[in-house]
Amino acid sequence: MAITPEQLAALMHEVELEDPIDFADLPFAEEELHLLVASHLCDMAERMDSFSAEDKLTTLLAVSAKLVLENLVLNVQLLRRHGQPVSSNVQALLARLRKND
Repeated sequence: MAITPEQLAALMHEVELEDPIDFADLPFAEEELHLLVASHLCDMAERMDSFSAEDKLTTLLAVSAKLVLENLVLNVQLLRRHGQPVSSNVQALLARLRKND
């Protein structure tokens, strides 16, 4: 693997400067969580060494799409749980999804 878990964790931290994560009162150190996730992703990437470039890209897109979807669902659930309105962008997306049902 061309990147170490520590390097990936540092990159994750840099990305978060633009879009911070609210760790709230989780009983874990943020840096430990960064390193845990970075290690997991580096292990996953290492297991894909035998994949073609196209298969690697497809796999990474699928994993990213799943995580974005999960993040969207969790954020909407939190907003609803706290009685807060969702943004107009999220409302439009949810309306579009309902139309496809």
